[in-house]
Amino acid sequence: MITLNNQEYSKSKLLIQSKKSYKTLWEQAFWNFIKTWLDDKNYIEVKTSGSTGTPKMIRLEKKRMIASAKATGKFFGLNPNDKALLCLPCDYIAGKMMVVRAMVLGLDLYLVEPTGNPLASNLIQNINFQFGAMIPLQVLNSLENKPTQFNQIEKVIIGGGVVDNHLLEKLQTTKNQCFATYGMTETITHVAVKTLNGENKSEVYQALEKVDFLQDKRDCLIIDAPYLSDNQIITNDIVKLYSKSSFEWLGRFDNVINTGGIKVNPEKIEAKLADFIKTEFFIAAEADEKLGEKVVLIIEKIIEKEGEINFELLKQQFQTILSKFEMPKKIYSLPKFERTETGKIQRKRTLSLLFNFK
Repeated sequence: MITLNNQEYSKSKLLIQSKKSYKTLWEQAFWNFIKTWLDDKNYIEVKTSGSTGTPKMIRLEKKRMIASAKATGKFFGLNPNDKALLCLPCDYIAGKMMVVRAMVLGLDLYLVEPTGNPLASNLIQNINFQFGAMIPLQVLNSLENKPTQFNQIEKVIIGGGVVDNHLLEKLQTTKNQCFATYGMTETITHVAVKTLNGENKSEVYQALEKVDFLQDKRDCLIIDAPYLSDNQIITNDIVKLYSKSSFEWLGRFDNVINTGGIKVNPEKIEAKLADFIKTEFFIAAEADEKLGEKVVLIIEKIIEKEGEINFELLKQQFQTILSKFEMPKKIYSLPKFERTETGKIQRKRTLSLLFNFK
């Protein structure tokens, strides 16, 4: 574990620490970022996740990262000396921004190895945190293995993947506040947040301060945040826009399936099927002579973990919840999906792998 408190570390001390040799890659990544953050350049270079395309390096101005940290601090009511938990790798923007928030807001930052079960570390037991960030898998494992410790993190932001119905149900039993975040590397992490549990639970994302939302002709979200970018950021996320500061996420434009002239959102079908399929899966399109595209279901079939999957039983169950346009015309399985380095399913690469094998 590493502890970083903005009140204790001067720039010179941090630079000295960053030049030391560290045994683990996650510690090296943390101190490498510290060194980069404190150098004379006014920007950092960071790699996008690659979940919706080829990963690429982009430049983020440090002044915009500072503005983002302040916006997060204001939204969540964070104060100097609040304790924050970092259990995400600093190779990516989510981990980097936790460090920036600590330095800008004066938080006391505790770092543990970014594993799938970060709260297992004995070094943070019985510590009450005011803020923490996790991916869905870390939250699920924490709820199953360390529920008391998880409840000791007052506010938890969850990003990097979809919070499915199974996890959402578990979150209703927690005593802390949990939030899903909307954002990307280009927006320097989140620009909107929705509450996942408690009295304020909602499907609607609320904008951080000084962020406005619009829609283009595709019904895709446009982000107008001058403190993050000089230009509006046009996304491929289809949304239901409620106001300039709130929206409901519906799915990805590049995933939409046009089947017989009817457009369906795979993500909406996936939400309906989540209670029936107890392994990783996604909905996709396959070319069809009559329909143009047909809906297909792709299941990650890991037999040693999940057991045999009864496809016929699944089809019978689907008929009770899906319309005829949403119903998968075929079900395929692969032993393992293609994923990004951060664990997100790469749909296009997985489909390419599947259909090349056919």
